[in-house]
Amino acid sequence: MRYVIAALACLAAGPLAAQDFSEGSKAKGWGLIAEKKAKFEAKVVDLVCEFSGDCPADCGAGKRQFGLIRTADNVMVLPLKNGQRSFAGAAVELLPYCNQTVVVDGLLLEDEDYGFKNVYMVQFVQGPNDEKPVKGNKWSKNWAKEHPEAKGKGPWFRRDPRVKEIIATEGYLGLGLDVDKTFIEENF
Repeated sequence: MRYVIAALACLAAGPLAAQDFSEGSKAKGWGLIAEKKAKFEAKVVDLVCEFSGDCPADCGAGKRQFGLIRTADNVMVLPLKNGQRSFAGAAVELLPYCNQTVVVDGLLLEDEDYGFKNVYMVQFVQGPNDEKPVKGNKWSKNWAKEHPEAKGKGPWFRRDPRVKEIIATEGYLGLGLDVDKTFIEENF
């Protein structure tokens, strides 16, 4: 009898483990492997603080990676990207909400074969004081304000002073200027 009860408990737990968070999502698909629309309530946390206890008052001023602790099941979700085409992180989008409970809407990526789970792309955030969801597209606007000298056409990273400095010292391949020179001569 106890095996029957254990089996029934496992069957009942299945739907809880595989919750569907797509209801009400307004996220746009990108055609990525294993993407699923996902809208859920979560607490925004500073991951360094969460794991080490190093918790500055300003949550690292946007220089740290954030996590989302999903309210429905207490699972940590990693918001590694915002809603823009450029693969910018989600820290700028989530910093104003650090240590607050918000509703996020975006794409959840999970695939055992590729080895990723609970990876999230934030497209919208709605904090406790927001009347409506806020688009997750602040990164490039903030970058432009921080680097007015890099104004111009084309991808931001081709104009970014930090990227240019690294290329000037380490080369395009990151292996030194001599390796770059040889590579360019042999391949172009």
